[in-house]
Amino acid sequence: MKETSTWVNPIETLPSSLKPIAAMQKKRFGAVLNPTRWWGRMPRLFWLVALFVGFLERRQARLSPALRSLLMTRVSQLCHCAFCIDANSLRLAERSGTLDKVQAVSGWHQSTLFSDEERAALAFAEAVTATPPQVDDDIKARLKRHFTDNAITEMTALIAFQNLSARFNAALDIPAQGLCATFKEKPHA
Repeated sequence: MKETSTWVNPIETLPSSLKPIAAMQKKRFGAVLNPTRWWGRMPRLFWLVALFVGFLERRQARLSPALRSLLMTRVSQLCHCAFCIDANSLRLAERSGTLDKVQAVSGWHQSTLFSDEERAALAFAEAVTATPPQVDDDIKARLKRHFTDNAITEMTALIAFQNLSARFNAALDIPAQGLCATFKEKPHA
């Protein structure tokens, strides 16, 4: 797997400790995901990051799966991470059952597709992703109307994680894999 457009090449052979995740990715997506071939240089760090995202994506999370995907997609866009936009857009499409929000998320301010709760969370995600963060009193008040302190804390961790992931991948020019293009919208009943 040679990538000619990258300046740091992916590793060709994954460490044995990453074989289980590579097998899972091949089963789910038909290939090892691109970031695994860069993060794989540091298997222990890879597993720490995987455990972190696993915690944020757990069944008992304080944020709904669709909201998590929405926030991760928007942060991916803000950080210009091609792989993250692709992967998180697929997850958002799967969780919402449609491409509508995927196609509208970059212009969410003008869209009617998003609830007040989603708008508050998206405004927060954009404010946290800014450098330096721009979380003003209006954003805080809007969040407090819809989320508990625990949910806000978890949301902040999710946004911070996606910033880490997207900035790592974007800095190393990790390419998209066409994952979102595989989404098939279910016909309406």
